[in-house]
Amino acid sequence: MSVIRCDVLVIGAGAAGLMCAMTAGRRGRMVQVIDHANKVGKKILMSGGGRCNFTNTGTTAANFLSANPHFCKSALARYTPWHFIEMVERHGIAYHEKELGQLFCDISSKQIVKMLVDECQAAGVQIRTDCGVQKVERGADGFHVHTAQGHFHAASLVVATGGLSIPSMGATGFGYELARQFGHEVLPTRAGLVPLTLSGKHQERFNELSGVALPIEARCNGVEFRNSMLITHRGISGPAILQISSYWQPGDELRLDLLPGQDALGWLRRMKAERGAAELRTVLSEVLPRRLALRLCEHWLPDRLVRQIDEPQLREAADLLQNFPLVASGTEGYRTAEVTLGGVDTRKVSSSTFESQLVPGLHFIGEVLDVTGWLGGYNFQWAWACGHAAGSVA
Repeated sequence: MSVIRCDVLVIGAGAAGLMCAMTAGRRGRMVQVIDHANKVGKKILMSGGGRCNFTNTGTTAANFLSANPHFCKSALARYTPWHFIEMVERHGIAYHEKELGQLFCDISSKQIVKMLVDECQAAGVQIRTDCGVQKVERGADGFHVHTAQGHFHAASLVVATGGLSIPSMGATGFGYELARQFGHEVLPTRAGLVPLTLSGKHQERFNELSGVALPIEARCNGVEFRNSMLITHRGISGPAILQISSYWQPGDELRLDLLPGQDALGWLRRMKAERGAAELRTVLSEVLPRRLALRLCEHWLPDRLVRQIDEPQLREAADLLQNFPLVASGTEGYRTAEVTLGGVDTRKVSSSTFESQLVPGLHFIGEVLDVTGWLGGYNFQWAWACGHAAGSVA
């Protein structure tokens, strides 16, 4: 079988891999990209409901989780959201800001994939799909990669294989196996940005509320996110819950403020003074979804006229509304998780070049690394930034 020789071989045709390939190609490097999937950029295509939340203008290192929190700073500082926006505008892709700095395509995420592929082609990059890797070896002259489409020989090898989230899109643990093969430690992985499941009494009490949505503030382990929550037939979802899920693990306390930004006690006292003849469930239905208000009064709050609720009970009710203890039993897992927490330990990877400190010429980028962003375009910005950093040197 013939040998395909190149300067840089990128395994993984996702966001980070394509950015790395185009950047290296622009430097005159001969670049090959291979992916076991049948088309490139699958997670890009499905992201943002098909509109691709391609960056966040407020991106900072504080928006990422890692055992090594300083690791992401260098790459993020060198390739900012504005660099990527410039490329998007140059390709004539219309976009809009949804909320909190989140930028989406007006039309389709297919435009982002086409832009990346076009940039790769302009830089002379060759992309091969349906090209699974069978074996990777390192010799004195570089890397030898055996695949379903032949034997590749490259001076630099870039691992951009992603994490374990959404296996239906082709996610596997291959990148972690490769890292271990070359002596790298892989930190424990788990699903992130994922719906939480309920069981027992909480599930019974919330079961009939499926479809109810409301703004909340979710709090766990000293972190809080204010956004919307959606009650599902299995548990809870929505942006606030997806965000907090990355900080929550089984057994951790999870609290919800059901009236974020409001003074629940002040409001209850006012209702007692002004609407004393009304039932609590009635006034509560004016500030919360009605089905939820009724359920709260059935199981947790006084189900009586507001004037009949004394001051200690008002305080108790206010505390419950602003500090609701929800016992989650688990997550929906990698099946629906947007990202994978954990991954290749960054302490043996250069934060400026993403090159392995153990194996010269080997680079790790994207979700395979122990760096995970918040919901809202941060993970894409990380992919662009680390892909650009590795592609500038590989």
